[in-house]
Amino acid sequence: MAEEREKGTPTREPVPENVRVAGVLVGLQGLTGVVVAVVLGVRAVGADGARVYYGLAESGIFLLLGGAVVGLGYGLFRGVHGCRTPAIVVQLLLLPVVYSVIGPSGQLLWGIVCGLFVVLTFLLLISEQSRRWSMGDEYPED
Repeated sequence: MAEEREKGTPTREPVPENVRVAGVLVGLQGLTGVVVAVVLGVRAVGADGARVYYGLAESGIFLLLGGAVVGLGYGLFRGVHGCRTPAIVVQLLLLPVVYSVIGPSGQLLWGIVCGLFVVLTFLLLISEQSRRWSMGDEYPED
């Protein structure tokens, strides 16, 4: 592989399996956001007055963010190096959501399940293998 780099021929580095799995998990998080957007949009259409506009605006924000997270997951799955850092930021931003579900909402089971999902995705993204891949370093084959 080093010889091909010296010759100037472009090579595509193999994407580590943990990055692909993290891409699928991040994509599922984004799809969840899109589903929430659809549910909020349907609820907003059935409302009266100003609630329609506020509900549609909230639905649009969830749709925009969920679509972006789906794109990050797809990029990770395909092996785009620039998708790793935003995906890590998304996981860090989801931790207060998990706390909110566990604490103030009182939904302990859902909070634990979501928390484990977020932590697993985060750990896959910050593993040594994915870090080396994102930096372009060669990593040992297993």
